[in-house]
Amino acid sequence: MRNRTSNPYVDHSTDPTDANLHAAGKRAIHPYLPPTDNDAPAKQPINNLFLVSPNIDTETLLANASENLASANQMATTLAFDLEEPHRAIVLGIQQLIDLSSLLVERAQEQVAPALSTTTA
Repeated sequence: MRNRTSNPYVDHSTDPTDANLHAAGKRAIHPYLPPTDNDAPAKQPINNLFLVSPNIDTETLLANASENLASANQMATTLAFDLEEPHRAIVLGIQQLIDLSSLLVERAQEQVAPALSTTTA
């Protein structure tokens, strides 16, 4: 029977015999691999749509959370003035929760970086 592929049979179970080729392959793939098993990134659940990088420091995370809460606070305040009374009370309650959460984040920022938070205030 005639072979339909033009590629010869290659035995992949053997190691490369050329040490230079093996070293070049290691150098080529090394930047894309973690240095050790301990530094390997943790497995993330595949059902998450958004992920936060594990390499971001706590101060940056808190600063971004504070900015997001300030934006949500402003949106809730703007929406509250466009609504009538029964719905306005609900949105103002949500705005109060956002404001309280913002105070908690600011307090956490003061504990993480006390020198920076006092110089910017």
